[in-house]
Amino acid sequence: MAQARHVSVLLHECIDNLNIRPDGIYLDGTLGLGGHSYEIASRLTTGRLIGIDRDETAIERAGRRLACFGERVTLVHGNFSDAAEILTDLGIEAVDGMLFDLGVSSPQLDETQRGFSYMGDAPLDMRMDAGSSLTAWEVVNTWPEERLNRILWDYGEERYARRITHAILEARAAKPVETTLELVELIKSAMPAAALREKQHPAKRTFQAIRIAVNDELGEVERMMATAPDRLRVGGRLCVISFHSLEDRIVKSGIAARENGCTCPREAPICTCGFVRTLKSVTRKPILPSAEEIETNPRSRSAKLRVAERV
Repeated sequence: MAQARHVSVLLHECIDNLNIRPDGIYLDGTLGLGGHSYEIASRLTTGRLIGIDRDETAIERAGRRLACFGERVTLVHGNFSDAAEILTDLGIEAVDGMLFDLGVSSPQLDETQRGFSYMGDAPLDMRMDAGSSLTAWEVVNTWPEERLNRILWDYGEERYARRITHAILEARAAKPVETTLELVELIKSAMPAAALREKQHPAKRTFQAIRIAVNDELGEVERMMATAPDRLRVGGRLCVISFHSLEDRIVKSGIAARENGCTCPREAPICTCGFVRTLKSVTRKPILPSAEEIETNPRSRSAKLRVAERV
C-alpha cells in the first residue's frame, strides 16, 4: 500500500509563533508523520526536539523522516495528555515551546483499515492507539441508547442524533453493525432527504462523535491544558491546533484560566484569591488557514491555531 500523502496544517504559522531558538528544547505532542517536527528540528543546532504520538505506526514513519537529525530528536510512544509526565521521565524540567495538533492525521483517515473514514469499508475500529481496548464496534454495538445519543449530540453536534441512535439500536438488535459502510448506510437511512443533499457528508458528524468517544479526545485535551503549560519556560510558546468547536473551547478556556483567572471582586484594590498569571494570549483571535492553504489542503478548512506565551 502506498504511504498516504500528508500535509501539515498551519505549518508556517506554527513555526513562526514558536519563536524557535537553535539551542532550545521543543515538544511536538502530536507527532503524526513529523511534518511540524521536521521544520522545528531543522532550525535546531544544539537544541532538542521531543516528539510524542500514541500511534506506533506514526512513530515508525516519523522516525524514518527525522533520522537525519540524529540525537537532536527523541521520539516517545505515549499520549499527548501525558506530556508533562513524559518530560519528567526524560529528565527535562522545562521546554521553550510546545505544539499540539489535535487533528486526525492523514494516514489514519486515508488508510481504510483503520476505520476512521466513512468513504471506504473497514471494521469499526477508530483507535488511534491500536493497544487501546475500546473500539468503535463496542461503542456502536454495546453502548446504551442515552449514552450513544448523548455523544452524537454533544461530540458530533448532530441534529439528527436521536433518529440515528434509533436506527443503530434497531439494526444491532438483529445483528451487530460490523463495518464503516454498514454504519454509513444506517446513518443515511435515518436522515431526511434534505439532509442527504447537504454539501457535508451525512456521516461526518456521527463518525467524529464516535472517534472522540473511542479515544477520549476531549478528556485528553483537558488534561493536557491542565498540566503541559506548567512545563514551559518564561517566554516559551504554546501552540495548539484544533479542528472542531469542542476542542477549541477547551483550549481557549484553558488559556483564559491561566491568563484571567483572578476571582477577586473587580473593585478589590489587590488580588487576595492567590491567582498567579502564567500565560498570556499572543493573538486575540485564533489564527486561521489562508485561502491558498484551504485550496491546496481542504482538510485544513476547520483548523484554528491558538498561541499563548508563558509569563
